[in-house]
Amino acid sequence: MTRTSPPTGSAPGPRHPGASRTATRRAASWRLGAGAAAAALLAAVCPATAMAAPDTAPVPRLAWATCGDGFECATARVPLDHDDPRGAGIDLSVIRHPADDPAHRIGSLFYNPGGPAVPGTAALPVMLDRFPEEVRKRFDIVSFDPRGTGGSAPVRCFDDPADEQALLAGTAAGYPEDADQQSAWVTAYQRLARQCAARNPDLLPHVSTANVARDMDLLRRAVGDRRLTYLGTSYGSYLGATYAGLFPDRVRAVILDSAPDPVAWSTGHGGQAATTGALLRNGSDLAAGRVLDAFLDQCAQVGSGACAFSAGTAAATRARYDELLRRLRVRPVAVGGATFTAGAAVEATILSLYAANPVPGFLGTGWTGLGATLQTLWAATEAPAAPSAPLPPVLHRSPDQALAVACSDSADPPARADYPALAASARARSGEVGPYFAWADERCAGWPARDRDRYDGPWNHPTARPILVVANTGDPAMPYEGSRAMARSLARAQLLTVDGYGHTVLANPSDCAARHEARYLIDGVLPAPGTVCAPDHRPFGG
Repeated sequence: MTRTSPPTGSAPGPRHPGASRTATRRAASWRLGAGAAAAALLAAVCPATAMAAPDTAPVPRLAWATCGDGFECATARVPLDHDDPRGAGIDLSVIRHPADDPAHRIGSLFYNPGGPAVPGTAALPVMLDRFPEEVRKRFDIVSFDPRGTGGSAPVRCFDDPADEQALLAGTAAGYPEDADQQSAWVTAYQRLARQCAARNPDLLPHVSTANVARDMDLLRRAVGDRRLTYLGTSYGSYLGATYAGLFPDRVRAVILDSAPDPVAWSTGHGGQAATTGALLRNGSDLAAGRVLDAFLDQCAQVGSGACAFSAGTAAATRARYDELLRRLRVRPVAVGGATFTAGAAVEATILSLYAANPVPGFLGTGWTGLGATLQTLWAATEAPAAPSAPLPPVLHRSPDQALAVACSDSADPPARADYPALAASARARSGEVGPYFAWADERCAGWPARDRDRYDGPWNHPTARPILVVANTGDPAMPYEGSRAMARSLARAQLLTVDGYGHTVLANPSDCAARHEARYLIDGVLPAPGTVCAPDHRPFGG
């Protein structure tokens, strides 16, 4: 749970997963984890009128080459501006795992892991085994780095990562609290936005979710599929809904795993965008607050043997968490080479709630691991101060690519909005996690680029085939209410509920849900209305 991470971004061109899946997972796990966090931090879409581009762009020619552990990689050339389909182009990095039973192959299943800005070429090798076995047999599973990210014309705002670290060094870990920290935060992210605009003037206006959907339609044509088969998790669910809005007649089977309310996410209801950022409109703070309370209550219930942070009763354990944050505000501590302020502890808490139980290669150590971390911080705050041992600097993950995607098509309050008041309001309604989401929204305030071809609905175009929405009731990033709203907003959709915790069903497995998803993807059969599945495991190893 340290805050020390390498910056995002890589050289253009196809990625090569490596010689073995185990090695691939080790190499890719940070990228997937960082992008999963970004799903909770940075997703938003902005009002505009957008249309699907006509089928005049050249279909990419995919020259697949072996790139390790059964995967194949290729590069796809797509238009920079889909309004100018034969103009300047960019290259996308693409990866696939061929169907295990090619004699009974149905087609290609496209997968987007979310973020925004999680490279699909890194995520697919990590998450492949999470797909149902029958699905892996019948489909080539295909993913790609969305434009502006990973190996697909990546946004780069600095030549040297150290320069970005120097810019962000004055910003608080997690979120700012006092007036000085808030001022430093606003100044740093305004400077970052200007730097990104200066370094990427041609690319930034074309990295919206809608343009990624247009890229995906060209990739669908490139692999020879008449209609799209797709699974998107977190932000990837919004990409899937956008595709369905732009190309409703091209939907074969689309699964949206852990979706936002598409209206709240894009434009807001009733003018909300002028006063409230996308994450607060989406209720991400409320979702995280509820799941944190559930964690603390269950930590108390299972006791210190399973949850080291337990204080015996729910009330005492909640009070202990509040006291821990109070101590860290007074005196941050160093643990594992990282500095923990109160904001950093809140961030670590939120990210650790993503997986109720440990998931190899995925962000989070499970609720048992979170209990151990909080207990370590508790013990560190009881230790005597050591003035001769200065705290290590806070290293920030590079936000360039995630911000470029989220902010280019987001509807957020302007820079002059009262973000301290929004943070205080969020704390009042959702507890200590609230300010984290308010200040994450602030990073898009005053962003200098908007994509004129972004998509903000309508969301109810009748699709050629119905869409399946799946969600955990206890998701800490995308509230369950958002998936219900997504299912209601789409013209032909059904909701499959998993009564469990964690961010995305794919990362928090349910054999029951997997059976329904496989039947839908292979045969087009939806679960019965109102179906509720159980997760394979309950928190704390239950």
